Amino acid sequence: MGFTIAIDGPAAAGKGTVSRAVAARFGFAHLDTGLLYRATGRRTLDGTDPVEAAQSLQAQDLEADDLRGPDVTQAASRVAAIPEVRQALVDFQRAFARRAGGAVLDGRDIGTVICPEAEVKLFVTASDEIRAERRWRELRDKGFEDSYGEVLNDLRARDTRDSARAAAPMKPADDAVTLDTSRMSIDEAIAAAIEMIAARRDA
Repeated sequence: MGFTIAIDGPAAAGKGTVSRAVAARFGFAHLDTGLLYRATGRRTLDGTDPVEAAQSLQAQDLEADDLRGPDVTQAASRVAAIPEVRQALVDFQRAFARRAGGAVLDGRDIGTVICPEAEVKLFVTASDEIRAERRWRELRDKGFEDSYGEVLNDLRARDTRDSARAAAPMKPADDAVTLDTSRMSIDEAIAAAIEMIAARRDA
């Protein structure tokens, strides 16, 4: 029997870390849907048309080593605003969500567009400044030299694109539970999410 957990939220709020931990805790499959857009965006940096890149995406494209860099991050946000790109990736996500044994999907429109009937919906968020600091530290540890100010500006620009786009804008589903991780440690955020999900499963 399928059980779908939809976890949405802006960049660097902690939704990926929470999603992976939740999937491990409940024994569910996990899909970082952002990788679909990152892999599509990465291909456009080589000159491939965005819609063609999405339609011909292969599983191995999700395993590329450079999908977390700043250039790919911005390219992913740009292609995600193209309705034809989003549509090309919808069927894959929906099929994954209803697989037997349960699934956790994280992204920006899982609870609103991809899986509006998900059994559990979380919207993981944090303040701009906290998210920018997290992402800046992550990039610095990987050898990137972007300043904190650059990371904050890029993050806010991405938030604006993701929230204002006509196709599947980023926003909490009406029935989503909001989890603000601004003042939480990783362990605290994971524990809070697991508690919310367990309560819904047992209801």
